[in-house]
Amino acid sequence: MMRSGKHAVVGTALALSVALSALFAPAFGEAREIRSLSGSYLAGQFASQTRDIDQAARYFADAFEQDPTNPLLLERSFVAELGAGNVLRAEMLAKRLIVINSRHRLAHIVLGLADLRRGAETSARKHFEQAAYTPIGELTSGLLTAWSYAAEKQGGKAEKALDILDRNESFGIYKIFHQALISDLLGMKPKAAALYKKAYDESSSSLRIVEAYGNFLERQGEVDKAREIYQAFLTVSPDHPVIEQVLSRIGHAKPAPFVGNAIDGAAEALFGLASALTDESGIDLALTYARLTLSLKPNMPAVQTLLGDIFENMKQYQAAIGAYDKVPFSSALRPNADIRMAANLSELGRNDEARAQLEKLVKREPKNYEALVTLGTILRSQSKFEDAAKFYTQALDGIGEPNERHWMVLYFRGICYERSKQWEKAEADFLKALALEPDQPLVLNYLGYSWLEQNRNLDDAMTMIEKAVEQRPNDGYIIDSLGWAYYKRGDYARAVEELERAIELQPNDAAINDHLGDAYWRVGRRLEAKFQWQHAKDSEPEPDLLKSIESKLANGLPDEAPAPAVATPISEKRS
Repeated sequence: MMRSGKHAVVGTALALSVALSALFAPAFGEAREIRSLSGSYLAGQFASQTRDIDQAARYFADAFEQDPTNPLLLERSFVAELGAGNVLRAEMLAKRLIVINSRHRLAHIVLGLADLRRGAETSARKHFEQAAYTPIGELTSGLLTAWSYAAEKQGGKAEKALDILDRNESFGIYKIFHQALISDLLGMKPKAAALYKKAYDESSSSLRIVEAYGNFLERQGEVDKAREIYQAFLTVSPDHPVIEQVLSRIGHAKPAPFVGNAIDGAAEALFGLASALTDESGIDLALTYARLTLSLKPNMPAVQTLLGDIFENMKQYQAAIGAYDKVPFSSALRPNADIRMAANLSELGRNDEARAQLEKLVKREPKNYEALVTLGTILRSQSKFEDAAKFYTQALDGIGEPNERHWMVLYFRGICYERSKQWEKAEADFLKALALEPDQPLVLNYLGYSWLEQNRNLDDAMTMIEKAVEQRPNDGYIIDSLGWAYYKRGDYARAVEELERAIELQPNDAAINDHLGDAYWRVGRRLEAKFQWQHAKDSEPEPDLLKSIESKLANGLPDEAPAPAVATPISEKRS
């Protein structure tokens, strides 16, 4: 179709978590009235599972207060406090934790960073050494130990500390980059220059490496060379706000060093690790490392942005809004933060607030492409198709001639035109999107299905949908389009085959169930047809489709060759 997862309390936790879930919704101030060990523990477990980090920290703290000798509660509370950004409390818990578990990696890192902040580098290194097991432990320990030596201006020992990274080939870029930063900080300029260039040659698409190398070149008076690498980065990441801001300043004032002291260097190390851990398997550790980064260097807009991204990926939309809102207005990343806050407000159903926030940004920056596209997308999600199309148009007008990066906005605007019954404009956008991104499955499917519904270009529609299926063989909506194409050509047996496959992939979609009902009817399986139509009716179809389904439930399909299909509007989940 057009559409484009030691104590008895531990043993009872899982068994009671569902039963007690109703207790977890109130704010913590209300929940504390529970004051039972099991209740607080279970509430903490539930909050952890749903990644409500602040609530988890509060509930586990309450449970630990009631049973302060419980090692499980100590560990749970420690991890939750870190995730919530309560680093000083986590440090106190870490001291108790290493007494009962001397090899607790994260506790040693927390205590080592506390020592590093207060200038106790020797003590910090002892903790980092204890954390140096498992690959991520070796990487973290090696980088932080090196920066502890840099704090003492011991460049040779700092470099030697980084040798632990040689045990894993994938850590090579971390070693080179931090050797460069340390050499730069300690005044070893020729060595820093060679190392920066090596890091850049290996990873010229890394924003932080480009920023650091360009910064170094500017400070050495090589402004033209710095400008060259900044501009090269923009060919890969066009319009990146940080680099655009740097280019607007370059040549007017010499920048401050990228890393001004060893604490900043340690923060850069943790930030780099947090940025690399944001997939589903590492996102909890990414959150912890982002929090630790901010404990060293609270005024890092890039880390606040990363923190917002992490919460957004966790579907903790209110927490994401809070993180993005801490990005300073002076930062080049603030407009992006405003856009992401609006997107998260929309996820919370606060679309009026989201729209107002974006409209304020657009008023300040009328050519902000991302803001205009996001505003259009929020309106499209509310089925305000004509308004959405206007903002997509404003975004496209601001860029001049679209290129391959802009196919999706043309596709989105085409959907808005199609849904607002402006087919000629919609078709033009779909065709232009395909000219920019040939064989794009979402566009092929939408345009192909639209032609099927209009009984136009049926052979071309079939070809387009077949190409889309080749690329997305497990997309139930696209498989449905293929089945419907066979139905429109009168090949009902093949239509049944494809539509049954689509139903396996999307069993509760009203339109797919309706299509399968039609195909069953045409091959003589009339009881099954009525069952599918009833299921379609129970699956919240849109009004026009509901009317058609009710007619078919009452009268079936006419005996003559297939009745004109009811155009099935695309829902947002399919586009």
